Amino acid sequence: MRRLVVSSWLALASVLGPVTVAAAEDVRLAVPPALMDSGLLDYVVPRFSLKTGVRIDMVGAQDSADLALTNQTAGTPVFQGPNATWSLMRLDTGNADAARFADWLTGEIGRRTITAFEIDGTAPFSLPQEVRVKAVAVTFDGDAALGKTLSDEMCGRCHVVMDEKRMNDIGSAPSFFVLRAMRDWDSRFQGFFALNPHPAFTQIKDVTPPFPIDRPSPIVPVEMDLDQLEAILAYVSNIEPADLGAPIEHQ
Repeated sequence: MRRLVVSSWLALASVLGPVTVAAAEDVRLAVPPALMDSGLLDYVVPRFSLKTGVRIDMVGAQDSADLALTNQTAGTPVFQGPNATWSLMRLDTGNADAARFADWLTGEIGRRTITAFEIDGTAPFSLPQEVRVKAVAVTFDGDAALGKTLSDEMCGRCHVVMDEKRMNDIGSAPSFFVLRAMRDWDSRFQGFFALNPHPAFTQIKDVTPPFPIDRPSPIVPVEMDLDQLEAILAYVSNIEPADLGAPIEHQ
């Protein structure tokens, strides 16, 4: 059994609405080994957990599970690939948080998160042919003005975060404008603290574990809470994406 716990792992949540962390009941999700090994759920589940505080236990057997992902015909088709269509079965255990996760995974935001998962630049999972999901605008309820200030204070030492400070970054760090132009920019920002090199010096209150006593932060840590992260997301959602030009065409 593998447990994904928000306080010890990412999670990079592609969910609309304000960031909240509340006490919640664990959800047991039955997942076949082949799907477990794909890495998809390591990408998807923490994004749900970050927003809700609901922990997901991924197990192999359905007999003690609240939900099950299966490549059989039962359940609601959610995604397909590689070489299978995967459906979600609700096992009627009365777990309210299981119903909450099921609604999220089979809804617009969950499916958009699934299709954003990539391995070496390729998305191995897509929506079933019978599923059509409308594009939704990504919005955040944080204070965008505060987010601009926080971005400058906390992120500006490495990234360009505003037009007036375009010369203040380090060469290896993409600007917020470049990141904003990426298809999965919202996922990248919501889970930035789990993407290298951020785990070595970033602390998110009530989410990330403390630094190991033998491996303290090599620089002055970036410390923020979820409300501050939501404010940064609101700011980034309003900035003009960089023009990255047309995709390269290979002959």
